[in-house]
Amino acid sequence: MLIRWLLAAIHLLAFGFALAAVLARARALRRLDSSNPLQANAVGLRDVFRADTMWGLAALALLITGVMRAFGGFEKGGAYYLYEPLFHLKMTALVLILFIEISPMMAVIRWRVAATHGGAIDLGRARRFASMSDVEAGLVIVMVIAASGMARGVWAG
Repeated sequence: MLIRWLLAAIHLLAFGFALAAVLARARALRRLDSSNPLQANAVGLRDVFRADTMWGLAALALLITGVMRAFGGFEKGGAYYLYEPLFHLKMTALVLILFIEISPMMAVIRWRVAATHGGAIDLGRARRFASMSDVEAGLVIVMVIAASGMARGVWAG
């Protein structure tokens, strides 16, 4: 019983951290100035990297606790979730987030490497990545709404 409670609490807290982190990354990306040299953006990049790291850690916590809860024998079991329409909505939102995240994730990795080695960083797509982060934040909210509906038996299969 205690492990179920802890997994649920960590999963729910991770949603809060994920939402805060992806919104912080969007805000930090918007503050970057693609016309200025790297040093002028050093603080902004630090903020992007920090928020991106938090977003990644929160996403990892969500994935691990979600899989454990759904298929690890700690909750209702995989059969329940596979026939739950709101679970399908939640997983669709997750897949969309993962798909959207590919481009910003790859760019931020390249930026980290370039910043470490003192190389040039192309910030031309920073605003686009900020908008993508906003969409991801909306999808995190959809996931929370679906999860709360599942917990209350709304549209149970």
